[in-house]
Parts: sequence; structure tokens; C-alpha cells
Amino acid sequence: MTDTVLVAVQTVNAKGDGPAVDVSGAGSRVFLVTLAIAKIIEQESLDLSIYGSADGAAWAAKPVAAFPQKFYCGETPLLLDLTAHADVKFVRAHWEVARWGRGTETPMFEFGVTLKEVPANILKEAAAEAKSLT
Repeated sequence: MTDTVLVAVQTVNAKGDGPAVDVSGAGSRVFLVTLAIAKIIEQESLDLSIYGSADGAAWAAKPVAAFPQKFYCGETPLLLDLTAHADVKFVRAHWEVARWGRGTETPMFEFGVTLKEVPANILKEAAAEAKSLT
């Protein structure tokens, strides 16, 4: 079962990328990605996307998933479903930061991102429950 860190908790003030993480050995192709923002300053935004790659070197032009733009501290979960992306063997996080208003123009976010595989039995139970509700 894959349970790893996509971005170690760190303070950033410019755009960047996390390391490539191999997900090819995962039993399921569905993951829970959690963005945890610990510190911010006012009037700034964080855009965080997840990109996929077949070899860990060449990355797709478009992300396979993206969080809504964030402005505040807190944790945000995102379900990353790679079942439609059979070629993706590696994922990595990419972030963009922006700041506006008065004061310093340099943004500051302290955040981390984790990735945890959703077990197949949980997916099966959720699908069965969803089907029974329709």
C-alpha cells in the first residue's frame, strides 16, 4: 500500500515542484491526496496541482488533478483517480504562489502534501453504497 509524502512540510515563496513519486506498485489506482497549510500571510493564494508521468522525467502538459485555489490555513483532501491514466507511473506536486495588496510582494506559505492509496475493498464498498442510493 502506497503511503508517502509528495511535499515535505516546508516554507515556500515561489513556484516549485515536489519530487517524483513512483505509484506503479500500488494495488489500486485511486489515492487520497491531502494538502495541509500550516502558515500563511494575508492577501496571497496557493495553486497546487498533481502531474503524471510515464517515466518520471517527461511530465504531462496538463495536471491529472488540482486543488481549488487556497487562501487560508487548513487541510484539504482530494481524490486522485488514475484509472483513466494507465500510462502514469509517477506523480509529483506543482505549486504556484501569488501575493497582492500592500506590504511585501513576496508570498509565504508553509505547507505539506501527502498521498495515501485507497484500498480496493474500500472502493468496492463505496461503489456498492453509491449504487444502492441511485
